[in-house]
Parts: sequence; structure tokens; C-alpha cells
Amino acid sequence: MGRLARWLDTVVAAEQDRFFYWVPVLFGAGVVIYFALPEEPTLVACLLAAGVCIGIAGLWRRGLASLVVGGGLASLALGLAMAKVASDRAAAPVLERELRSAVITGWVELVEPRAAGGERIMVRTVAIEGLAPEATPRRMRIRVPAGEPAFTPGDGISVRASLLPPAGPALPGSFDFARSAWFLGLGAVGSSRMRPKPISIAEPMPLKLRLWGPVEQLRQRISRRVTAALPGETGAIAAALITGERGGISETTNQAYRDSGIFHILSISGLHMSIFAGAVYFSCRFLLSLVPLLALKFEIKKWAAVAGILGTGGYLLISGGSPPAVRSAIMVSIMFAAILLDRPALALRNVALAALVILVSAPESVIDVGFQMSFAAVVALISGVEAWQAWRRSRATTERRAPGLMATSTAFLGTIVLTTLIATVAVAPFAVYHFHKSTQLAVLANLVAVPICNLLVMPAALGALIAMPFGLEHWPLTAMGVGIEWMSWVAGRVAVMPGAVTLVPAIRPEGFALMVSGGLWLCLWGGRWRLAGLMPIALGLVVAPWREAPDVMVGAGGALVAVRDADGRLAVIDSGRSSFELGRWLEHDGDRRPAREVGPGRAISCDAVGCRAVVRGIEIAIPRHAGALGDDCTRAHLVVWLGRGAAGCTDGGRTPVITRDGIVRDGAHVVFLHPASGQGAVTVPSVGQSGPGSSIPRGDTAGKPRSDVVARIATVGQWRGRRPWTAPRQTIERGESRD
Repeated sequence: MGRLARWLDTVVAAEQDRFFYWVPVLFGAGVVIYFALPEEPTLVACLLAAGVCIGIAGLWRRGLASLVVGGGLASLALGLAMAKVASDRAAAPVLERELRSAVITGWVELVEPRAAGGERIMVRTVAIEGLAPEATPRRMRIRVPAGEPAFTPGDGISVRASLLPPAGPALPGSFDFARSAWFLGLGAVGSSRMRPKPISIAEPMPLKLRLWGPVEQLRQRISRRVTAALPGETGAIAAALITGERGGISETTNQAYRDSGIFHILSISGLHMSIFAGAVYFSCRFLLSLVPLLALKFEIKKWAAVAGILGTGGYLLISGGSPPAVRSAIMVSIMFAAILLDRPALALRNVALAALVILVSAPESVIDVGFQMSFAAVVALISGVEAWQAWRRSRATTERRAPGLMATSTAFLGTIVLTTLIATVAVAPFAVYHFHKSTQLAVLANLVAVPICNLLVMPAALGALIAMPFGLEHWPLTAMGVGIEWMSWVAGRVAVMPGAVTLVPAIRPEGFALMVSGGLWLCLWGGRWRLAGLMPIALGLVVAPWREAPDVMVGAGGALVAVRDADGRLAVIDSGRSSFELGRWLEHDGDRRPAREVGPGRAISCDAVGCRAVVRGIEIAIPRHAGALGDDCTRAHLVVWLGRGAAGCTDGGRTPVITRDGIVRDGAHVVFLHPASGQGAVTVPSVGQSGPGSSIPRGDTAGKPRSDVVARIATVGQWRGRRPWTAPRQTIERGESRD
């Protein structure tokens, strides 16, 4: 035991310079703890916990153990406290019920063309007909038809639209748009069949909009000039790479880029920001080197680094300042700052510092899939480079030869393949956990598309921005268009290859957490004990697939019910208004079928008064008329009543009923069925009736067949808990709420 303790002390002492890498990890873990809480904590409790942990870290200074434990506790508590502060800071009114044909007045914040037609307008709200000022959302997003007049940020508008609250998750544990909308200050979404009318608003425009409005107008003008020079899909992609506006890209093209594994090229992130900033840096350094007096007397690389920082900031503004672009700009700027301080630019310390800056300023970023995937890729790549350099140093010889053209070309292509493999493996758990898919041919697509993007598309984009004030952007945009067409050709060809995409059923959160923890351990430590991270990764791979699939699902819109057929696939009863929700369920299942092709199958039979399904020996009734409830309560084990008004069975609560009121209150419901332990019981919460679960005897009572099944109901409301973004609101029934 003593030898183990001494060995551990030696290992920990050797890793002291890497302790800082874990500060943003533990800070982010504290943020995750905040979001996982079932009840909203008070600000006083969060600040008190942070103060106590910081006090422990400050007073307990006895060796490395105190530093690790005290610093870790302080980082966790600070993450929890900062997440609470950010949540309170984002507090704004959220629409509580559906509004049909309400008149809205406000200022245009953002105009996004949509490839499917129309525009999506972000509105800074002034007033909504029928709502008190204190209940009026500050910001909303509305889909409107395309046409005239054209609007620019800062314009006052009036429009009659139907509004809905931001949608909650389609299933317990799935993406919560309402939570993201809370931190964006987005209190309503909706659509209008009429073009907004320009109006003059007497109230003073918010300061932020006055400052940001001219930037958005500049972005609009750049996008128009880009699409004028490059019409069609090519111009839409070029505009996306320069201004970050992706609304003009069709879903077919988006899907091709996703399935081929190069969708990251369409989103301004680390790849684009580093190429753009690097082009500015090397161009400035090259031009300065042409002046011998400057090159010999001054550190021109630092001047070029300053130009790189300024170029990064300018590109960030032009690209719209999306969260991925902001993260990338911070990371690139810190790397240029390292050059100014004569420190290595590509280092894990810089990445950790960038992550910490982002998490302190926007703690909610930690649950954003873009944040997770971008940092996973960067950390894995830099860690891999460090390991490669260490291996080369260990095998270094005194004899060095200048590489030839063939060796240089091979090394270039090998680097692309290796970096793509590392990045693909690093982001694979996140892609599977969040999107339920894996791209198998990403290496092939990236091998061709990334060099095109690096060497042609993004340098041409920089040239177009430089030439645009002089009206000479046509030539660089033409070159950019050629590169984009090549990339789209690659995406289209690779996406349709056999085995390009594998859909994966949802995995267990515990398995995902184990893989992420093991990956961080493997990448952030420097010694051989980093290999211990392979153990949780392996365990996570074993645990991940063992996730229980629900046997019955009832949608939040009150129009969709699905049951698991004998072949394990979903069969549905749908009024036709819930294709979005069904699409999310199919993704969760790893089912490739389009939502429009899913029907009742053999599991469900319907007549004029309702539908019936039998799953694992338990009968589920979905009546359409209140008059059918009596018979359904007599013969069914579970009743799903989606009609208006309260309803329940008159058998003393022995037959559970999922009601519309319960769905409005708790969102989507899922039911899990299991064999009972010989008692012939169904254990379910009396959703929409008396609340807590109970064991319901089944035998031959009330004419129902015996069923040795235990059923457990889970709801979105139970999973979300009582948080600021989960206040009870009217159920959302139409797909445009997610647009």
C-alpha cells in the first residue's frame, strides 16, 4: 500500500503542469450538475456552495492532494453558481398559450431566407395584441412569405401571426428546444401567411440593436452580392461560408453533407476561422518580409499575429457571431496571443483557457452539441500531435535529410487522413448520442473536400471580401464557386455509397459519460497512466447499447400514439400533424423510415369509435369518443384518452388513463413494459388522475385477460423537473413551432 501511495504521489507530481487542463472540465461538470437538478436551486444556495468550496481550497494547503481536491471542488461549485447566474440573467417572459392571428409589432433583428421558401425573421418585440407588457416575450421568431418590401435589421414591422411557446422535448432525454430558447431570450415561435408591413415605432430602439443593426445590414449586402455573382445552390453555400447564413441551402444538400461526414464545412467554426485567420497571418507576414528593413529589425510575426486577431474579429462580425464562430474566434485569438507572448500557439493550455473563457461567459454552452464536438476534436488533435512529437523525439537521430516532393505530398495526404481519423473517432460518441448516426466514409470525403476548402474555397472567400469594396469580387467568387461545386460533388457521391451512414438507436447516458470521461483522461494527462482512460471507454462501449426502448409513446401534441410492433418497429396512430415529432422518435429508434411511410401496421386496429393495440400481452385502448370509455375501461389494461375534457375509468383507479390534461401538463409520455415476477400486475402511475403509481391486480377481474406484465410510465415533465424553462404551457400541436 505504501509503494502504491508513493507511486501515485510521483505520478501526480509529474503531471502538475497539466492540472489546469482539468479546470474547465470540472467547471463544465458543475454546469452539467446544475442542468441535471430536478428543482431550480436558489442563487443564495449556489453562491454559498461556491464560497464554501473556494474557502476549503484556500485554507487547505497540505500537499498535492489538497490542491487537487480543493481546486476540483471549487471548480465544480463555481460552474454550478455561474450556470445559475446565467439562467437568472437570461430570464424573460415566455408565451404561455397558443395565440392565433395576433398582431405583433417590433423591430427586425435578423432576416434568414429559407431554401424551402419564405423567410424567417427574428423580431425584437414591442407589443403583442392581447398580451400585457409583462407577459410579452422580448424576442420571437416568425416564418413569413418571401416578397416585398425587403426588410433589414432595425426596421419596424407589424405582422399578424399565430404564435406558440418554444417546444419541449419529443421524448424524455431528447433535445430540449425550450431550454435553448430560454438562454437565447426567445419567448415564442410562429408563422404568418402575410408579409409584414413596415411601420414607424415611437419607442426608442434597444441599444444592442442599434449597435448590431448596421453589422447585420452589412452581412445582408455581402450575401446579396455573393448570390448575385454565384446564383443557385453554389451561391447559397458561398454565402454560408462568408456570412454564416445557411438558410438558402436546401435540405437535400444539407443531408448529403451530413451523410458524407463533411457537414462541418457548411458551419463557420474552427476550420473556417483558423483558415481565414491563418490566411491573414501568413499573407501579412509574407508582405512584411518583402521589406528587408522591417524583416531584419522587427518581429514581423507578432505584427502578423495582431493582424490575425483583427482579421478574426472582423470575420466573426461578418459571419454573424454564432456560438460556434464565437468559440472558434476565442480559441484562434488566444493562439495568436500565445505568439505575441512567445509561447507555443497550438497547445492544450490555450484550448483549456479558451474553453474556460467560453464557459464563464456562457455556461450553457457546455450542453450545446457544437461546443462538445468542436472541443472534442481540437483536444484529440492537439493531444495526438503532442504524442506524435514525443514519439518522434524518442526516435530522433542526428542525421536529417530534406524531404523530397513525393515525401512531402505523402506527408500532406497522410496528415489529412490521420487528423480526419482522430477527429472522427473523437466526435463519434457525440454524433451517436445526439444524432443517433455514424458516418462510415467521412475519411474518404474529408480527404478530398478538406484540401479543397483549405487551399481554394476559404482563401478565395478572403480574396472576395478584400475585393468587394472595389467591386472586383467576381473573380475570387468564381474560383470559390468552382471549389464549392467540387465539394458538393464529393458530398453527393460519398453520401449515396453503400454503408456511408449507419443509424444507431439511442444509447445510455451512462455509457456516453464513461466514453467522454475516458477520452478526457486519455487526452489531458501526459504520462503512461493516461492509458487508463481506455478502460472507461471500453466499459462505455459495452454499456451504451443497453438502453431500454419504450413500448408505447404518446406525443405532446395530443395527436400521435405509437406502439412497438412484433418486429420491434414503431406503428402509429397519427392525425397527420405530428410528422416532426414522429421523425424524432424514429431517429431515437435508429429507424431509417420516413415519417410519412409509418402507419398502424399489424399492431393497431381501428374502427369508428377508437383504436386498439396489443403489446407484450397488454391491451391498450385509444378511444375517439367519450361513449367508448366504459367498454375500453372494462377490457383494456391501459387507456389513452386524447379527447377534450377530463376522463377516467370508473373502476376505482385500477385502469390507468393517460389523458390530454396530463399530456398538456407533462408533455410526451412513454410506457415501458416488463414481465412481472409472477404476480400478474401492471405498475403504472395514474397519469392525469391521482398522481403516484400503484400496483394494479390483473387476474380475470372485469373480464380482462391475465397479463404478467409490469408497465412503467415516464414523462417529459418528470425528466425536465421544475426549471425556469419548464413552466406549464399549452401543448404544441403544429410542426412550425420547431422551425
